[in-house]
Amino acid sequence: MTSRLQSCEVAVVGAGAAGLATAIFTRRLNPARSVVLLEGAKRPGAKILVSGGSRCNVTNTIVTDRDFWGGRSTIVRSVLRAFPVADTIAFFREIGVALHEEADGKLFPDTNRARDVLDALLREAARVGVTLVADCRALDVQRAGEGFLVTTARGDLRADAVVLATGGQSLPKTGSDGAGFLLARRLGHDLVEPTPGLVPLLLDRDTGLHRGLSGVSQDVKLTIWIDGAIGTRLTGTLLWTHFGVSGPVAMNASRHWLRAKLEGRSVAVTANFCTGASFEQMDARWTSLATERPKASVQSALATIVPASVAEAMLTALRIDGTRELAHLTRDDRRRIAHGLVAWPLPVVGTRGYNYAEVTAGGVALTTVNPATMESRVCPGLYLVGEMLDVDGRIGGFNFQWAWSSGHVAATALAHPEGSWLKA
Repeated sequence: MTSRLQSCEVAVVGAGAAGLATAIFTRRLNPARSVVLLEGAKRPGAKILVSGGSRCNVTNTIVTDRDFWGGRSTIVRSVLRAFPVADTIAFFREIGVALHEEADGKLFPDTNRARDVLDALLREAARVGVTLVADCRALDVQRAGEGFLVTTARGDLRADAVVLATGGQSLPKTGSDGAGFLLARRLGHDLVEPTPGLVPLLLDRDTGLHRGLSGVSQDVKLTIWIDGAIGTRLTGTLLWTHFGVSGPVAMNASRHWLRAKLEGRSVAVTANFCTGASFEQMDARWTSLATERPKASVQSALATIVPASVAEAMLTALRIDGTRELAHLTRDDRRRIAHGLVAWPLPVVGTRGYNYAEVTAGGVALTTVNPATMESRVCPGLYLVGEMLDVDGRIGGFNFQWAWSSGHVAATALAHPEGSWLKA
């Protein structure tokens, strides 16, 4: 490490979304503060580049604490309100990235290029005077007097304050390999045990409905049953795949299935293919169909409710002759179809793991940081932002908004550490 990098006031470990945001906002708020941004990879921002199908879903039009799981919602709410969506949109506009809205409130860059988002962040970091050191992995962080000693592969760096922004363990090929969790542990933090989040689900090969449905999508409501009771209900698009299910609703459900498994609890998942409909409503609908279209086949009638290929797969699994006319459908078979439509069991046996997960669920407990500053309550002078923390949002730009918001809160404190109001 060159002589000019032997010491700094703020060392940010990790140049992903949260790290870049923290470094940029700190220098914007106080250009006199020296900020060094350490990145283990040769090129920063790999996770930004692959996000949103390489388009980068920067944020969402409406973001609240209800879009997140993990730590206390009151803490999440406090952080989000300190740097809301409007501020995010304005910030990206200032650095040359205009955003447009798509389905479900998702905001993407007008160019539809994640590369443009990353390039704009890197340009802004350079403009405000952040010292970015790439290919410089932080191997350890230790207390050194009133500050810290950061040991890197290229030498030591002394810093008054350290920000851990290394992300979790999702998509490890991008550099998020959990190293930051180890550093946090060495500095006194306990972790909420991490699991993958926003990851496709694997279904049993023998009993899953997915065989032959790869590429078919439909809107469903998933119910995650924990110890026999309703744990969570989620609505959205389900994508059938050769290995099981993916799509927004399945990926949102993954963290709930995994957390229950981690806790040793009984967990099951059912899909309602007629979102919002009850068994009684579906049974009545099939009774009416038999009266209105007695000569229609069972399969053609079912195909008016779900995709034709799903209708065929359902009837095969139920061992019901789809060529039979509705007039000849028995009461028992009618009720089996109605029940299948509102509560089809998804035999989840696992997930595709961190290599395919978009986020990490778990991490440093929110209660161990001051939500007004993101400073550790365990190790003063240490700040934690982004995916390091036990906060994971649903699909739709929410995890990026958490990165921008938590980064800005930390930066506000780091820019003016003498401000006693920040420690309130």
